[in-house]
Amino acid sequence: MHTETRRAFLAKTVAAAGLAAAANAYAQDYLPEPRAGKPSSPPAAGEPIRMAVLGTGGMGTGHVGAILKLVADGKAEGVEIRAVCDVNDLHAANAKRMCDEAQPFECDMYRDKSELLARKDIHGVLCAVPEHQHAACASAVILAGKDCYLEKPMTLRLDEAMRLRKLVNANPDKVFQVGTQMIMLPKYREAKKVIEAGGIGKPIFSQTSYCRNNPNGEWNYYQIDPEWKPGVNLDWDAWLGHLAPREWDPKVYIRWRRYRDFSTGIVGDLLVHQITPLVMALESVGWPTRVNAIGGHYIDTAMENHDQVNLEVQFEGGHTLVVAGSTNNEVGLETLIRGNKANIYLGGRHCDIRPERVYADDIDPRTIECPDIGNDQDQLRLNWFKCIRSRAKPDSNVDLGTKIMVMVDLATRSMWEGKTYEFDPETMRARAI
Repeated sequence: MHTETRRAFLAKTVAAAGLAAAANAYAQDYLPEPRAGKPSSPPAAGEPIRMAVLGTGGMGTGHVGAILKLVADGKAEGVEIRAVCDVNDLHAANAKRMCDEAQPFECDMYRDKSELLARKDIHGVLCAVPEHQHAACASAVILAGKDCYLEKPMTLRLDEAMRLRKLVNANPDKVFQVGTQMIMLPKYREAKKVIEAGGIGKPIFSQTSYCRNNPNGEWNYYQIDPEWKPGVNLDWDAWLGHLAPREWDPKVYIRWRRYRDFSTGIVGDLLVHQITPLVMALESVGWPTRVNAIGGHYIDTAMENHDQVNLEVQFEGGHTLVVAGSTNNEVGLETLIRGNKANIYLGGRHCDIRPERVYADDIDPRTIECPDIGNDQDQLRLNWFKCIRSRAKPDSNVDLGTKIMVMVDLATRSMWEGKTYEFDPETMRARAI
């Protein structure tokens, strides 16, 4: 017999209820107080950027392979992956092998991130852990004095985002970047210029989507390895973090995006890609202030998260964003920003501006041709390295990430609770209406 702690009790409550509100109730128990951490020690001129990768599952090893290739191709000169860390020894060993084969030195391997973060020679850490660990891992990296690249979405819940935002702002000497790579696409930057120059009048209505069709169930393609053995080569409680204790479940472990306590599914994993560059382009309309969403279990009824979602988001500057997401139909909405005088079509590589009929005499149709930048995720990685050198603030920063989390978390709550949510940018608080 043992005495059940408050945290364990709340974790079981969340497991039973599966409500974001319940999870939010104790975020303060597992995230550190926003405070200044150890001072950063950026690389000196001519010194290599020594980095580490925290979380070496599918996304983490993808980053490892991509960065090693950027280095080999001469696009990321002076970048070294010096360490990898994962609660799964098999995953960490695979990433280490990749590094050792590509680099002229041995890459170190860790299971405990605190041991990695204690190293004084590491300049930056790329965090590719599951969503429920985003806030805690990023906080630990920043407090350890390291620059941080955090995979999207910035956090799982909105209160985590608010707390992380305060911590990032309390550490202005650290470079913090969220992994939303589509903001690197030139078309969105051109759209931002057009909007802020009054080129479409007042931006009033935009739309986008992320739709795909997986007959076998989304994210089921992540395969279960029978060699995973909790307590032997995998620390299950460490993976669970603040949601521990729970019984070992390999499906939750590898397909966590399907489960509501660990991910917001389509909203946070897929839609964030599309809405982030739009929100960047629409910076002039301010913060989201009202969010309403519906979700359904239409085909993939075995998935706990929704397989069809539809969102409506209103902004303080008078603008509405409509978003659709599906894992059962690949036909999405055309990415489009509507103004009262003209519209910006963003479905292709270029920025296509077409006037409204009644303003055809005032605004000429035109296409702003945008260059092909190649892999946008590579460009975002390179941007992080550039900011580590220059100490500039990344475009995919904590404020943009927090705006996105207002939409992600409130839409998720709206779907599960059947309520519309309001957000007050002055108090940074949300409420159901």
